[in-house]
Amino acid sequence: MNYIKKLSKFIIPYKRHGILNIIANVFYALFSTLAMVSLMPMINVLFGKGAKVTEKPVYKGFEEIKDYLENSINYFITTTSEEFGPQRSLLYMIILIISLFLLKNLFNYLGLYFITFLRNGVLKSLRNEIYDKVLNLPISYYSEKKKGDIIARISGDVNEVKNSLLAILELIVKEPLTIIFAIIAMFTISVKLTIFVFLFIPISGFIISRIGKSLKKKSNKVQTEQGVFLSTLEETLSGLKVIKGFNAEDKFNNQFQESTSRFYNFSNKLMNRQNLASPTSEFLGIVTIAALLWYGGSMVLIENSLSGGAFIGYMGLAYQILTPAKAISKASYKVKAGNAAADRILEILETISPLEDRPSAKSKHNFNSEINLNHISFKYEDDLVLKNFSLNVPKGKTVALVGQSGSGKSTIANLVTRFYDVNQGSISIDGDNIKELSKKSLRGLMGLVTQKSILFNDTVANNLKIGKEDATEGEIIEALKIANAWEFVKDLPQGIHTNIGDSGGKLSGGQQQRLSIARAVLKNPPIMILDEATSALDTESERIVQDALEKMMQNRTSIVIAHRLSTIQNADVIVVMQKGEIVEQGTHTELINKNGVYKKLVEMQSFE
Repeated sequence: MNYIKKLSKFIIPYKRHGILNIIANVFYALFSTLAMVSLMPMINVLFGKGAKVTEKPVYKGFEEIKDYLENSINYFITTTSEEFGPQRSLLYMIILIISLFLLKNLFNYLGLYFITFLRNGVLKSLRNEIYDKVLNLPISYYSEKKKGDIIARISGDVNEVKNSLLAILELIVKEPLTIIFAIIAMFTISVKLTIFVFLFIPISGFIISRIGKSLKKKSNKVQTEQGVFLSTLEETLSGLKVIKGFNAEDKFNNQFQESTSRFYNFSNKLMNRQNLASPTSEFLGIVTIAALLWYGGSMVLIENSLSGGAFIGYMGLAYQILTPAKAISKASYKVKAGNAAADRILEILETISPLEDRPSAKSKHNFNSEINLNHISFKYEDDLVLKNFSLNVPKGKTVALVGQSGSGKSTIANLVTRFYDVNQGSISIDGDNIKELSKKSLRGLMGLVTQKSILFNDTVANNLKIGKEDATEGEIIEALKIANAWEFVKDLPQGIHTNIGDSGGKLSGGQQQRLSIARAVLKNPPIMILDEATSALDTESERIVQDALEKMMQNRTSIVIAHRLSTIQNADVIVVMQKGEIVEQGTHTELINKNGVYKKLVEMQSFE
């Protein structure tokens, strides 16, 4: 199948398990047929219709193998019956049948055992590949996609593909071989036995289902671990700007892969336990029927009150024809479902990111002179958000961008950090076009504080260490002090090791924002980008956070996107924007004296 070819790179690492599964299925089909064929001598014993063979047969070549085997069995039955009586022959036949069914179910379990590693291995590899792709696709990709859809693809759709792998092997190997061997064997069995097969279905189904249900044990580990990696994925999608901005892709990738590895191990144990239920149930079912056969055989031989042909017939054909035919029907449905799921998965995996590093991309670890935005234009969809925009940000200076909503302020931050690429013009750092730099080194030069505090369900320390994984406790505390956050962190139950809840939900808005600032401080980048970092805060929180921001911006190059003009009056340059263009720029005092757009904005906010 075409989608299997596309997924082959995920299957190849586990191909050994696939080959072992096929071998086990071949033996399963073979022993299934032999188990049924072995019922024929029993019919001969029960009805006394077997040929009497008193001389040991001689093998004369493969052409006569059928006669040789039949005569050998008849010779054994004849000699045993003459010496010990027909019931001893019957007992030996029952032992033979039980042994063959044991081997059949053993290979059935081995087939399921090996395919479990293939299925769960592909599941793990697919999820890791999709998650890695989620981290590396640009933010623009997710403006068109729903998070729930991405999560559904990495959970439900991948699971459908996993199930279809088993169905395909059943569809092309296990069940067809079982039916083919059975049809060949049917030539040696009386046609009239088929009318009794339906006697077997309800009895066998009831016994096997009862035993199978009693063997199944539920486990919460798989579902719990699934919740862990789905939570990690959702947080990744929600916090992608921070993860990219702090070059934390590897940290989250490792965290996700550790979870999927645990899920892989838990799933193997759980599924192998469940897989054992079916063959065990079937074997115990045939043991039960064998006991009934011994009792019924006695009725046939001694009481003559039961038809032996009917008793044997329903056992043989129901197993050999109806069960695999039903399985093939189910497998066809699973393959179709897996095919559709694979298409959805491949849509993500085959998406090419327009922001991939160029092969010649170089790393830059120092910032020496200036950031230059040279005649840039940009649009998200049809209308230009920035039009021929130029701006110079010298090292050590603070440049503030102000203007009404939709004027393009936040777009500047998205372009400088290369979450998006400009449509025209260029952005350079120290004369190097940022498209020629690796994204990792570019973002390594920058610290990012966003309007909405993006925090993760972890401790204070681990939230800060996203920017610097090897940070010491002393460095963390110092960063918290600079951000005016130590005053509340030190009072938390476990200090910096306190879990702050989902998205920092255990903290107030001002506390969350101060932790975001502390994270940027700990990273200690030469360039700081503040995207409306105080606009969502109340007056008291704003005062504390603004003080923290001023401490952080000392001796740094800063691009400040401001909604509240009271926060940027000390900026070296204030750039006033309207509809993607610069209409005014200068210091606070100069712009007030111009009596233009900036002054109107100030008056609207009752700035004094």
